[in-house]
Amino acid sequence: MSGTESGARSTSATRVFQPSVAGHLQIARIDHWFKNVFVLPGIVVGLGFSSPWAGADLAVRIVLGLISICLVVSSNYTLNELLDAPFDRHHPKKFARAVPSGRVSIPLGYLQWAALMVAGVAVGLRVSAAFAVTMVLLWVMGCVYNIPPVRSKDLPYLDVLSEAINNPLRMLAGWFIVGPPVIPPATVLLSYWMVGSYFMALKRYAEYRDIGDSLRATAYRKSFASYTEESLLVSVMFYASAAMLFLGAFIMRYRLELILSVPLVAVVMAIYLELSLRPDSPAQRPEGLYREPKLMAAVVGCAFVMGLLLFRDLPFLYELFAPSSIRPQATQGVPVGPPQ
Repeated sequence: MSGTESGARSTSATRVFQPSVAGHLQIARIDHWFKNVFVLPGIVVGLGFSSPWAGADLAVRIVLGLISICLVVSSNYTLNELLDAPFDRHHPKKFARAVPSGRVSIPLGYLQWAALMVAGVAVGLRVSAAFAVTMVLLWVMGCVYNIPPVRSKDLPYLDVLSEAINNPLRMLAGWFIVGPPVIPPATVLLSYWMVGSYFMALKRYAEYRDIGDSLRATAYRKSFASYTEESLLVSVMFYASAAMLFLGAFIMRYRLELILSVPLVAVVMAIYLELSLRPDSPAQRPEGLYREPKLMAAVVGCAFVMGLLLFRDLPFLYELFAPSSIRPQATQGVPVGPPQ
């Protein structure tokens, strides 16, 4: 730990804090609502795959849906802050969070957790029953991630996969805001899950490397006991490969025009990898990534192109990627199979 961090922790430890409204707002992590931008692809894909939706209340449904999901994720963040306080005390920066520093009433914190969930699901019911069920699933996954004896955040690899599953749940939320009567294709949900896992594994990598001490890292996050920098990077490679595989399967089956956006998706993933390799990487703090102009430019450009391709037919692509007329050699009397 640096002298500056040690001094800051010592100063913080000598101060006596009282529970406050500001502390309770802090554990709701309103600044993390930015992450709910992952709902928007579900809305766009839903509009692209459903018949033109002329519902006059679509704007209202979008607003209610975003309010609902923000309340539910704040419920999950509240629980995370309450249960993580003993571990945050071992982190070089998170020891000053509201709960470990005494600025939150624990009983009121749990009441806040329940109230935010109830309010979020109640608002979600105004969108649709399917949307409300998705909000319940999002909340349940927050419980699975945080509450013993499961507490998947303590289990290597499951910590990444269980937190990243919020990505396809957000996509489902966006899809049900638009209102298509069927579940979206599994391939796009799986791709979205693996993309989320890619981002989350890089966050873990950046955290592990920034702490720089395996014992302190394990005290902060139990899953770090089973990780190394190398194993985290290997998992990143797996998630990236799986994400692109499922995306390719979705594109070839449902919307070939999207194949033109694949290079832009790769650029976004490459820039995020670059960010995660920086000292004190911003990948550790996803809520602040909007301050990274290169990443934001790549994300906005990719989203714009994908949105355009969802609604613009390009017949020449179907000719270009049509199955080849060349037959295997078996049709010419040559048997196909391994050499004898």
